[in-house]
Amino acid sequence: MEAKNYQHYIQILKEELVPAMGCTEPIALAYCASKCRDVLNDEIIKAHVQVSGNIIKNVKSVVVPNTGGLKGIASSIAAGIVAGKTEKVLEVIAEVSEQQKQKMHEWLQHIPIDISPLESECALDICVELIGKEHQAKVRIAGFHTNIVFIERDHDVVFEMGVVASADQSLTDRSLLNIHDIYEFANNVELDQVKDLLQRQIDYNFAIATEGLNHHWGACVGQTILKTYGDDVKFKAKAYAAAGSDARMSGCEMPVIINSGSGNQGMTASLPVIVYAREFKKTEEELYRALIVSNLCTIHQKTGIGRLSAYCGAVSAGIGAGCGIAYLLGGDYEAICHTMVNGLAIVSGIICDGAKPSCAGKIAASVDAGILGYYMYKNGCEFKDGEGLVLKGVENTIRNIGELSRDGMKETDKEIIKLMCR
Repeated sequence: MEAKNYQHYIQILKEELVPAMGCTEPIALAYCASKCRDVLNDEIIKAHVQVSGNIIKNVKSVVVPNTGGLKGIASSIAAGIVAGKTEKVLEVIAEVSEQQKQKMHEWLQHIPIDISPLESECALDICVELIGKEHQAKVRIAGFHTNIVFIERDHDVVFEMGVVASADQSLTDRSLLNIHDIYEFANNVELDQVKDLLQRQIDYNFAIATEGLNHHWGACVGQTILKTYGDDVKFKAKAYAAAGSDARMSGCEMPVIINSGSGNQGMTASLPVIVYAREFKKTEEELYRALIVSNLCTIHQKTGIGRLSAYCGAVSAGIGAGCGIAYLLGGDYEAICHTMVNGLAIVSGIICDGAKPSCAGKIAASVDAGILGYYMYKNGCEFKDGEGLVLKGVENTIRNIGELSRDGMKETDKEIIKLMCR
């Protein structure tokens, strides 16, 4: 790899593999509200919140952690205002007292909060306006979960940047990603440059998966897989990824390391690879390098799709995990390519209908497809050029899926949101 691209790949991992506590859309709302409260610096008497459709979709049914079981946009805003520590970003409500939880309920009862849809070119768009006794403030986040694009106090603009362009300007260029260079990077990267990121992903995500398997969370998808199918490594890989989601979607207060802005994607891209590494007694170095493959393959797919869409992000992460497993078990560039194409051919039709307990089931199905895609390759089987969305060349197939989800499923996304809000 060129030295420039090598450094970019390291920076991409640093930007994406960050900690978050709670589903990232409610947390983005809490972060925006917390920032707006800081800017206002006044007693709040009213709040106006505008959100894009995908925020509505992904906040509606998921429990906001550290709120005593609250759900929804207003609850996320209340959590950020009452207990948010803005400097902790996606862990903005990680430290909440019982007194603050009670205060959230009281705040929701006494402070009027207007919520309305926001027409936007960005699937992820949040605007929080707070009215105080003497001042008012407005903060907007767009493009990705922590990307503040506008700050205003008393109608004076404090900060502003273009909504659409800001995401591209704020992050390292993802168009540099491709499967060949991901493979070469995983082989040659100096692990000291990324070891801490990857070890934190292992520690955080395995801990919440264990919590999901040991206690009753959500629909207990992970537990059901193990009880029904046994502990073969292929089932354990699905179960651990699903169990992490079981816990997280139902309000577990343990942090995870995310991928492409999503905790579910971060767990799905990592946990199956971790389970396989432990089963086959792989070295620490082998696991790290396999996680690099799984994480970057996931990010590469998501680059063409976008952070939020009608296309289930678990698919990208499940296929990424399959690629990581292929690498872990000795697979070369060709093995990763075939795993990617085979897996995408199997599950690319899964829709995203918001964050909620059933995400765990979609994760299990996506991990299964990633693993099956690898074992198909091992047995000399493949889906071929011209079959559905599969094209010759892995990058062409990835591009097809990106166009399907980013452009072709826009109307599907609108219909999903309409049906969910009936």
